Amino acid sequence: MSIGERPITLVDTTLRDGSHAVRHQFTEDQIRSIASGLDSAGIPIVEVTHGDGLGGSSLQYGFSLLEEGAMLRAGAASLERARLAVLLLPGIGTHVELEQALEIGASVVRVATHCTEADISPQHIAMTREAGATAVGFLMMAHMLPPAELAVQAKLMASYGAQVVYVTDSAGAMLPRDAAERVRALRDALDPSVEVGFHGHNNLGCAVANSLAAVEEGATWIDGALAGFGAGAGNTATEVVAAALDRAGADLGSVKLFQLMDVAEERARPLLPSSTTTSRSALMLGYAGVYSSFLLHAYRAADRYGLSAAEILSELGRRKMVGGQEDMIIDVALEMAQARKG
Repeated sequence: MSIGERPITLVDTTLRDGSHAVRHQFTEDQIRSIASGLDSAGIPIVEVTHGDGLGGSSLQYGFSLLEEGAMLRAGAASLERARLAVLLLPGIGTHVELEQALEIGASVVRVATHCTEADISPQHIAMTREAGATAVGFLMMAHMLPPAELAVQAKLMASYGAQVVYVTDSAGAMLPRDAAERVRALRDALDPSVEVGFHGHNNLGCAVANSLAAVEEGATWIDGALAGFGAGAGNTATEVVAAALDRAGADLGSVKLFQLMDVAEERARPLLPSSTTTSRSALMLGYAGVYSSFLLHAYRAADRYGLSAAEILSELGRRKMVGGQEDMIIDVALEMAQARKG
């Protein structure tokens, strides 16, 4: 499939995945400013929740500054044309949080599981469809499965009712060929009515290239975050991938590219911590293949135990730790520190 053959749906995740970069401390005014800016720039879907999804505000994952309902209401009130999206990881979010989000106005629900655990998603996908919202399956840490095996998991999500299924490069560990192979496998395995998405992180500097490769293989939903907001070296920058797709001849629908650049530069970039760069530790996330939200936890553990964040991340990758195991990072760091002393 060539770029431009099918319209591309851009999803902005600044106010969800991007919140990892600010320890989930977005204020109501910031949510309103960013959401309204994205809406005016023609982005069709804007995601708002804690970085770890509905129900993520907790001791384990970090408390949000705002109560979840307040965040969602601020986002919903700021959108005139764009649709409000939420992320839900079964086991972190429950039907209670999902019902609240749907009542407030969420019309896109992304149900996220580890790439081998699609079978825990049917309840929430079904609830989403029953409410008349768009159900999206989100296969995280997709680099950890070969393309054919990932396609089997995608078919499960589609069988439960997912209308879009994502190849999610949670660790920023993929190269363009990896993204292309996985999207191609999903596109070949799924019914044409089910769309394929790609969500990238920039830890190896490949987020935009991976997104272009995904589109060339048939992905029609592409995620980004303004100015590359996000954990580690950040997410695919929405304004950059939009510009690259536009240059490549993609149909971006209502997106106003120059206005989107202004929103990124004037509303998002001033809030972006200096840590969101391709630093040694962020690079290690991609190289080791670990979840991007691990970075801040690794920094804290490194300070506490006199280790480097890079060596902690390398060990987490060796142990194949995945999203949801953030609370074990301290245990791993303590074990490493004790081994060094002994």
